[in-house]
Amino acid sequence: MMSAENTREKFIEAANRKMILAHKCTKCGHLMLETVLFCEKCSASKFEHAELEGSGTVVTYTIQAVAPEGFEDAGSYAWVVFNVDNAKLRASGFLPGVKEPKDLPVGAKVRVTGFDPKHGLMLQKS
Repeated sequence: MMSAENTREKFIEAANRKMILAHKCTKCGHLMLETVLFCEKCSASKFEHAELEGSGTVVTYTIQAVAPEGFEDAGSYAWVVFNVDNAKLRASGFLPGVKEPKDLPVGAKVRVTGFDPKHGLMLQKS
């Protein structure tokens, strides 16, 4: 079984290569986010890493117009949920510079640009 620390390091490495690290169940092949501990389909607990293209389509988001304490450096931003391209999987990430809904319509394309220790998975519009 993979350690959580090892998985986190691999997730960060993948994000910095503009990819998303996922888990693929070794029993049934179901693809899930790397944070899942048991397969959603068959309940198995053994996985292999799978790297997915770090791009997708926005399905929803929350705009933080006034940054909370500790995030003042970010200014206005959106926390975005997106469908990952070529996978039946959703991921979420931090997209700086979004001030109002017209800046990020649902259906817009986004891509992973890296990982920030403070903000997590970093995105940009593509």
